[in-house]
Amino acid sequence: MLFNLNGRFVEADKAQIACNDGAVLFGDSLFETLKARDAQIEFLDEHLDRLELAARLLHFHYDRPVLRQALQNSARRLAAPLARLRLTLCRGPMSSLALPSGDTGHFFISAGPYQEPDADQRQTGTACVFAPNQRVNPLSHLPQMKRGNYADCLYAADHARRNKAWEALFLTDTDEVLEGATSNLFILKDGQLRTPPTGELVLAGIMRRQALWAARHLNLPATEQPIYKHELLGAEEAFLSNSLVGLLPIARIEGHPLRRGPWADRLAQVIAVAAADSRREKKS
Repeated sequence: MLFNLNGRFVEADKAQIACNDGAVLFGDSLFETLKARDAQIEFLDEHLDRLELAARLLHFHYDRPVLRQALQNSARRLAAPLARLRLTLCRGPMSSLALPSGDTGHFFISAGPYQEPDADQRQTGTACVFAPNQRVNPLSHLPQMKRGNYADCLYAADHARRNKAWEALFLTDTDEVLEGATSNLFILKDGQLRTPPTGELVLAGIMRRQALWAARHLNLPATEQPIYKHELLGAEEAFLSNSLVGLLPIARIEGHPLRRGPWADRLAQVIAVAAADSRREKKS
């Protein structure tokens, strides 16, 4: 594992933040999880765009050139065929609920080798459960963001692991399926690709955006509209998306088998070509 603190590489025992940092006291931080292939970060600008929006809305210090360089240096230094990087923005020490000045703050990056699902796992698909808790957004007047205050996703993901599932899906009181603890949701229904609309409770995922773009590229009708539990269980196909795994078919939900269709693979192939083109452009 490699650690980068404010642009400087440090040993693991030096990768520390203060006990009175707002990230520790209140979970007040922002983060992005990125994947690098052959030391080239995939969809880097899209991740930085999303982080910049969140930083502006919540008044975090944000220096895009510095963060970009630190991420690229981290990916190159790790030199793994496939890597997972996490970038976290913090405000710094706090003595009360008063936020520090927006022109201060710090960041850290952790990076390590990553093993993505292999061809057999993608063909078989993955198991899901429904989360026992609900998706929440303390900042309900703002869009869903990747914030360190992540308790709802943390507990949902733990529930999935305890039940030998890969993902936990959030439901509302009306059985509307929102997203997973770490992923967005897609289904095929009546020959149309559907995904829940973003907003207060659904994150505008980077891979979600790529999947919708790939659908347009392949002339697959796609729409953002609510998905209900009975529609998911009866879908022609269902899959999850996030920046690390890409698109991952759902094989079953709490023991209920789902049909396996071709579209997750077709869309993933288009996205893979786009990601490879992006990496080549960065090298040139």
